[in-house]
Amino acid sequence: MYKSLPFFAFRPIPMPSRRDFLKYSALIGAAAGFPVHLALTQENTTKPDPRFSASHNIRARNPRPRTITIPDVGPYKVLKGDFHMHTLFSDGHVMPRDRVLEAVQNGLDCIAITDHIEHRPYFGGNLLKLAERNDDHNIAYTLAKPDAERNSLILIRGTEITKSTLPPGHFNAIFIDDANKIAAAVRDWKQMLAVAADQGAFIFWNHPGWVAPNSGGLAPGVPMSFTDEHEDVRQKGHLHGIEVFNDSSLYPIVSDWCNELDLGILAVSDIHQPELQMYGLQNPHRPITLVLAEERTEASIREAFFANRTIGWVGDMIFGRPEWVAKLFAACTEINRSGEKVRIKNTSDIAIYLQTQANTPSLELASQSECELVILGDGVLRVTNWFVGTNTPLEVTL
Repeated sequence: MYKSLPFFAFRPIPMPSRRDFLKYSALIGAAAGFPVHLALTQENTTKPDPRFSASHNIRARNPRPRTITIPDVGPYKVLKGDFHMHTLFSDGHVMPRDRVLEAVQNGLDCIAITDHIEHRPYFGGNLLKLAERNDDHNIAYTLAKPDAERNSLILIRGTEITKSTLPPGHFNAIFIDDANKIAAAVRDWKQMLAVAADQGAFIFWNHPGWVAPNSGGLAPGVPMSFTDEHEDVRQKGHLHGIEVFNDSSLYPIVSDWCNELDLGILAVSDIHQPELQMYGLQNPHRPITLVLAEERTEASIREAFFANRTIGWVGDMIFGRPEWVAKLFAACTEINRSGEKVRIKNTSDIAIYLQTQANTPSLELASQSECELVILGDGVLRVTNWFVGTNTPLEVTL
């Protein structure tokens, strides 16, 4: 049913600024994922604490936790989360408690540690043996849970189903009861999804544009597509979302797939190394999934996921379903119009780029700032860094 899309091959593009990042995303459009490493660098991040000397700046890397201000969207709180993370209990480089402490410093409300079932290089053999019971796939959650509770972080139990061919590729299952029961069906990926779904899991497809032919990704030159196999598991209720952003790669076409197929959108880090090494300290461009939840509880987060009230936020860009992106924008802005003049205030920490007419430069409305614009013609304001589809920015009629 779903045909392959045209494919364009791109080399990594140096991006010296966020504005260039947005320009390139518009040029590239739908077909391929592309790396955005430099768009995630630490522009305007926390400066070293002058109370510490250079030799003690390692201590300055533990400041007060970042505060992210985003107003409520109607009855919903906007919770910040990352739902794809790894530890030493698969192929990550840190202990589970480190993921908790990093999340707290980043101002996140919730995370899911999703260690691989099939790929655990640090267990057994001549390598480091990290646990007496190497068959326990719940161990990262068990170790991280006390620290999460002490820090009021919502820790969601999850795992990654990791197949070496595409299809099927890789999937994350979150809100699960027991990763070991999923691992018991390891020889049949569809059965693994079925077991996770029976536990009430929200299941999403990871990095659909990843080029890694021997590890569950695309072969070079093969187009991204929503395959028949993925449609089959979707029809069975065993696929609920797709990552629009993973690590440092953006897959714009995923937003269209999610709109058309009623799937949730996520932006995740898929982090393996320490946060400081990957993104730096409290980086405002770090990928985050915004969850519109009734309460700050795991049950409310799960309900929001299944209602598709999730929005991807990364590198000053927003990706989401049109209804929720529009409502988020309305919640984050105060707009007063007098004739052709419009004063707009950004009450959030999400940057807003505004365009009053096609083919004119965008004006950056930074967090907690305001500006005055002159609106001509049809009175439509384009929010050029908030996307509701492939290369489709949010439009607001004033």
